[in-house]
Amino acid sequence: MKKLLTVDDSASIRQMVNFTLTKAGYQVFEAIDGKDGLEKASKQSFDMIITDLNMPVMDGIQMMAAVRKLPGYGFTPMLMLTTESQAEKKDAGRKAGATGWIVKPFNAEQLIAVVQKLVK
Repeated sequence: MKKLLTVDDSASIRQMVNFTLTKAGYQVFEAIDGKDGLEKASKQSFDMIITDLNMPVMDGIQMMAAVRKLPGYGFTPMLMLTTESQAEKKDAGRKAGATGWIVKPFNAEQLIAVVQKLVK
């Protein structure tokens, strides 16, 4: 079973992502902000990380850049799931290591399709 990490400071978003992806057959772990996500990623490996951008303590872009430096995460798919859609934010996300970008509110079928495409 593929392991996914969802990182968002919103409990309701984490629950929706967890419910959607668990139903699709993935094992989902949750982190409450970028720092928590980075700590969890440093302790175990995930097949994909899905993160929000705007979070307290450490934002999604900072977390992605830090996770990319961890052993084994050079090519792990990382998806930004955020309300932000500006080109400069997407560009910063790509530079930090984002594989894809979905704007909230998300469609469950779209999220599952993107995850299935990126997680082999």
